[in-house]
Amino acid sequence: MAETMPSRGLDLQGRIEREGSLARIPHDFRPVVAAARDRLLDVFGARLHSAYLYGSVPRGTARTGRSDLDLLVALRQEPSDADREASRALGDTLDKEFPQIDGVGTLLFSRARLLSELERYDLGWFVACLCTPILGEDLAEYLPRYRPDSLLARETNGDLALILPRWRERIAGADVCEEALRPLVRFMSRHLVRTGFTLVMPRWNGWTSDLREMAEVFGAYYPERAGQMLAAAEHGYEPQGDPAVLSSYVDDLGPWLAEEYARVHGVKAARPD
Repeated sequence: MAETMPSRGLDLQGRIEREGSLARIPHDFRPVVAAARDRLLDVFGARLHSAYLYGSVPRGTARTGRSDLDLLVALRQEPSDADREASRALGDTLDKEFPQIDGVGTLLFSRARLLSELERYDLGWFVACLCTPILGEDLAEYLPRYRPDSLLARETNGDLALILPRWRERIAGADVCEEALRPLVRFMSRHLVRTGFTLVMPRWNGWTSDLREMAEVFGAYYPERAGQMLAAAEHGYEPQGDPAVLSSYVDDLGPWLAEEYARVHGVKAARPD
């Protein structure tokens, strides 16, 4: 039954279509995007190669007052600690100024790293398929077209076993309160759902960024874990700062998923950092 599920998100040649566009940005979020674009230029100037949106805003599914603004910035050189601090400060300013968004997340990389062979099937794929350009030259022009195969699965999410110890440290160091734990639940829920989906993505032969659909697709192949993944998808949209949820992620679902992922697709190539 699982093998007959309909696929989506591919072009006629079976390659992942780029999701999102400037035309899909909801009206309420257009002033936020315009401000982010202008201020990125102010902060980085000539050092900025290009900038992109990703997530619910360019997909047109953002909810006013509930969704965050996700940005990826490519610099002409390797980003410094000062660059990262400047991007955090910019995000804080935008978050305070625009009630439409619930936080700003900015990924900061060099052009060279995004186009490197090592990142071809991870960050490169992310830019080419999941990011919408808002400034500069689009790096997707230098990247291949991607298929939902095992290589892509391994290089995007085949490092969960390395990530889990860091998650445990973050949980142990966090205040046990709703305000501190809610962002962790949202982030870890989304990561686990996406990892669960890419585990089965080659068999499903399609692409989606909808967390609920990801969980449903996963559950068709792993029915014994379907309930956990569907619950994680809901937490990805409506997180609650519950320590028990986080414990279940790092003590049960996460370790199982990391082991199964390595068994099916292997382990992601090591990165310098």
